Amino acid sequence: MPEKPVFVITGPSGAGKGTLEAVLLARMPDELALAVSATTRPRRPGERDGRDYHFLSDEEFDRRLALGEFLEYVTYVSGHRYGTLRSELEQIAASGRAAVLDLEIEGALTVRDAVPGAVTIFVDASLAELERRLRERATESAGEIGERVALAREQKRRVDEFDHVVVNDELERASRELQAIVSRELAAAATMPT
Repeated sequence: MPEKPVFVITGPSGAGKGTLEAVLLARMPDELALAVSATTRPRRPGERDGRDYHFLSDEEFDRRLALGEFLEYVTYVSGHRYGTLRSELEQIAASGRAAVLDLEIEGALTVRDAVPGAVTIFVDASLAELERRLRERATESAGEIGERVALAREQKRRVDEFDHVVVNDELERASRELQAIVSRELAAAATMPT
């Protein structure tokens, strides 16, 4: 049986990656599963280990990193680390589904280079729309929003490094486009010789 592709979804903050992924996973539950990331940040109220994240101590993260158990990882300014465990992809593959990874841009490119047949998808939106969505979230200060918009401007210059670009200007249209891309890639992988 041919291997299923790994779908790597990325894009600037505020582009709506999470929303599009939720719609995609709800529409294709038998074909796809979201890879749960590992993190060293503390668990927030209501979060469950193994569902929201794999919560690891710094020591456990270091141990697994030294053993080569991470496909990719990143350290944020906060000092907290996030990464994708290889075992997460193995577990999803064993279930007969394709993995969906929600990663920042550098992590997405690392996976693209490390996983044969990885399909990279850049979710984009206009800078004005990104700024509007960030302001609606009300989770960042005005200065942080300005920094995120400046970062988004830089990230948008890299869209040519990805296999597909989905502009999230209207949720239903963008959701259908993302689902069509995933369906085509799954069909193409199914016809590949093993």
